[in-house]
Amino acid sequence: MSEVKHFGVFEFQPEVTAQQVDDCFSALKGMVGKIPGLEEVLCGPYESDEGLNDGFTHGFVMTFESPEARDAYLPHPEHELVKDLVLPRLARIIVFDFQV
Repeated sequence: MSEVKHFGVFEFQPEVTAQQVDDCFSALKGMVGKIPGLEEVLCGPYESDEGLNDGFTHGFVMTFESPEARDAYLPHPEHELVKDLVLPRLARIIVFDFQV
């Protein structure tokens, strides 16, 4: 069985406060233990002098135990609640999955 890494980058809308950003990432992390097969959520702000972030300011990486666990997460009610909190605060988002 292969793990799935589900990662994304966010560009928050300019009016979003630092507390609102923190609330978004707390909600993301809070899904661990509530959604079966979601093993870990790591997240934080962009921190590089490389400058290749194209305006994206924050990122996250989720680890799922299997592709099936990731697939079950997508429509999960807890994920829907987090999306309702996070998506209205974003100007742009990219999400990408791969198996390891």
